Amino acid sequence: MLKVHTYPLGPIGTNCYIVMGEDGKCLIIDPGAESKKINTKINKLEAKPIAILLTHAHFDHIGAVDQVRDRFKIPVLIHEAEKDWLLNPNLNGSSRYPGFPPVQNAAADAYLEEGIVEIGPFTIDVRHTPGHSPGSVSFVFHEYKTAIVGDTLFKQSIGRTDLPGGNTRKLLSSIHEQLLSLDDDYTIYPGHGFPTTPGEEKDSNPFLNGF
Repeated sequence: MLKVHTYPLGPIGTNCYIVMGEDGKCLIIDPGAESKKINTKINKLEAKPIAILLTHAHFDHIGAVDQVRDRFKIPVLIHEAEKDWLLNPNLNGSSRYPGFPPVQNAAADAYLEEGIVEIGPFTIDVRHTPGHSPGSVSFVFHEYKTAIVGDTLFKQSIGRTDLPGGNTRKLLSSIHEQLLSLDDDYTIYPGHGFPTTPGEEKDSNPFLNGF
């Protein structure tokens, strides 16, 4: 059993995912803002959080990390390439936008490595998908043909690469090698917007033509 609950949060509508497995245990992926709303949703679901996973550390994906971590006493995991971004508003981008408060969290509790990892009842294929940012990762749940990919790939679009550490060539390579290599019917959950599939993006994503 795997249930993916999607909550667009904050002024940019960043998707926070609550992924529920056996016995109500859940992963919280990208708690970007509105910690009270996240906590309320978890209580309504009667979920039992066991970890916070981050697809990457741009400010709109990490804004509620500390509040949620402190509320549930659970670890935060991120790719080591962005280990300093949680702590540094200049790296996570929050200092670039005058209308947003600076985001400065405590350090991660552990680092994500590529390959198959077991977290509670969840078996996850962690795939390094740089390009949007150096430490971007995607979480693939093969048993359920599900992938949560952050800002790497969107429905009919791709992640931006004009931010520090972005690289268009790396992003396109990540998409083709790590995401479009999945079966066409996998459900891909992006960091913003609606789900899609590898098959749909192969057929009609205008940013992927000619690569």
